[in-house]
Amino acid sequence: MNILVVYAHHEPGSLVASLKNVGISTLQSMGHEVYESDLYGIGFHPIANKYDFSTLGGGHFNYMLEQKHATDNSWGFSPDIVEQMQRLQQAELVIFYTPIWWFSVPAIMKGWFDRVLTMGFAWDAGKIYEEGLLRGKKAMLVGVAGGPEEYYQPLGRHKATLRQIMHPIFHGTFSFCGLDVLDPFFVFSSLNKTPEEYAGILDSHKASIEQAVNNPKYLSKF
Repeated sequence: MNILVVYAHHEPGSLVASLKNVGISTLQSMGHEVYESDLYGIGFHPIANKYDFSTLGGGHFNYMLEQKHATDNSWGFSPDIVEQMQRLQQAELVIFYTPIWWFSVPAIMKGWFDRVLTMGFAWDAGKIYEEGLLRGKKAMLVGVAGGPEEYYQPLGRHKATLRQIMHPIFHGTFSFCGLDVLDPFFVFSSLNKTPEEYAGILDSHKASIEQAVNNPKYLSKF
């Protein structure tokens, strides 16, 4: 299986990085081909703008319609976008490793969604959800939150579970493009663990990766 890992953390000694490293090593030991997009490492630019295109349609600039124009004109995107598109095109499973910031993902990962999941490539008019252009592929999110799990409850401090909070990504991004969404792997209270607890988290993630490949559980499926 070809697997793309999209990783968004600036610190190689972080728990997010450790989870990502365990995920990759587990997949490789199972014989899978893994490609990593280290967004901070490659200096991925998160802001969508005119420089994302090698050609422009002319007239009033509409970013979404320029995406469609670029897709229809031999992938007329900037090289960094084309590289990510090609990796995504080859992947059967995409795993996103990220901290949870402000009830979402960091800007650099949101920018990857904005710039790579383009109209004409990941979705199109009338081609969303079950008709999305990425159908047949799977997506899994691995998220690390600093707050305790009891905060992420309907009656907790945040008034919602983390799955509910991430609904705009699970449904409005992944499912929207046709991806089958696997059960996420979440870590809570990430700064307050003993060495033994951190080791247990990594072991649990190894098991979750094995399950995602061998016996996937879906968060949502058409």
